[in-house]
Amino acid sequence: MMNNTSSNKGFRVKVQRFGSYLSGMIMPNIGAFIAWGLITALFIPTGWLPNESLAELVGPMIIYLLPLLIGFTGGKMIYDVRGGVVGATATMGVIVGADIPMFLGAMIMGPLGGYLIKKFDQKIDGKVRQGFEMLVNNFSAGILAGVLTLVAFKAIGPVVLGLNQFLAAGVEGIIGAGLLPVASIFIEPAKVLFLNNAINHGILSPIGIEQAAQTGKSILFLLETNPGPGLGILLAYMVFGKGMAKQSSPGAAIIHFFGGIHEIYFPYILMKPALLIAAIAGGASGVFTFNLFSAGLVAAPSPGSIFALVAMTPRGDYFAVLSGVVVATAVSFVISSLILKASKQNEETNDLANAAEKMQGMKGKKSETAASLVKEETKEINKENVRKVIFACDAGMGSSAMGASVLKNKFKKAGLDITVSNTSINNLPADADLVVTHQDLTDRAKAKLPNAQHISVENFLNSPKYDELVENLK
Repeated sequence: MMNNTSSNKGFRVKVQRFGSYLSGMIMPNIGAFIAWGLITALFIPTGWLPNESLAELVGPMIIYLLPLLIGFTGGKMIYDVRGGVVGATATMGVIVGADIPMFLGAMIMGPLGGYLIKKFDQKIDGKVRQGFEMLVNNFSAGILAGVLTLVAFKAIGPVVLGLNQFLAAGVEGIIGAGLLPVASIFIEPAKVLFLNNAINHGILSPIGIEQAAQTGKSILFLLETNPGPGLGILLAYMVFGKGMAKQSSPGAAIIHFFGGIHEIYFPYILMKPALLIAAIAGGASGVFTFNLFSAGLVAAPSPGSIFALVAMTPRGDYFAVLSGVVVATAVSFVISSLILKASKQNEETNDLANAAEKMQGMKGKKSETAASLVKEETKEINKENVRKVIFACDAGMGSSAMGASVLKNKFKKAGLDITVSNTSINNLPADADLVVTHQDLTDRAKAKLPNAQHISVENFLNSPKYDELVENLK
């Protein structure tokens, strides 16, 4: 039994890590994607301010700028700026070798370029004569980048193009058959396992952008980002919840719906896993409504705030998009309410020991949820050995930024002069003294930074461990 648990846990961590690499190539460049989406929404012939001259920006941005940014970021993730330069140059080969936006090709060539130049530098380390370092560094990167560009143009590009067309045809077939709502069966549980960024930015967005370039919008941008299912669950907790869950749900609903940080509602599902049914039903009904009204967005909304959804909605699609959000919220709320009302009266939603047992059954892993309400071993954490605290999440932008903000305020009120910042797990700095992560991501954080001290929390917004930490540091 222990081997199965360890195997499930190890597999989940590996999937999260792979998904993190995929989303890690997209997330840092979301600003560029939004810029392209806004220019598209404004200036194409069917946009708000049609302008033939300014609309000429749309094509070059999606064909060249966005894939090159992805390729550079992918290479940089492997081997800093040197890897990024080789990765971006190699990406140019798949861009020129195809007549569609090469996002998938960029996600292959970027990391490949970074990996190969890293391995080359490791092989020649200590073997270059003094005074020839710059010459070797520049020409090795240039020659490798040139060779990879040619290979990508002649060999990898056509293969990726065929794969792209196959995936696009598959998606079109699913949409045409009306089966897209079934995707919620996989998307909603995967989100709760912290694969939301990987699904949205690693899989759905690249295909969606190609659709948007051809038709002006894509429904794929709405599958994972719809705030309706999460909002329905939080509203149900506001009405029928108990204890701390009921008290914290209004603030969580505001952060989720208007701030776009979907991770805020995951703990509420983890405390009562039956609510996954509500999330799946809400997501599926929302997608069905989007499909019914032919809704779509011009680009990926990030974060998944209602404001971002409205900003990325093309002219004439506001009713369709908002209808999908409302339907998803209503369905999720009704089912969540039934589940919460059917709970035993003595089953408090803040009884995390009880919730932990249910989590273990659902996720096949030991849960630390119950431990979040009891005092953790923090005797080694004191003011002398903690000068830099890092909050880490999958993308380093949503829930970790929220948690860092909460702890900064607590430190300020306590008069503690300690640096608090947030980042992604892949970019954890080596000089971090204390790392705070969600309990489902702690294993990855420990593997990345084993010498730092680690704290696991169940809810970035409202964890009792923050007050414990402040007391220890005081």
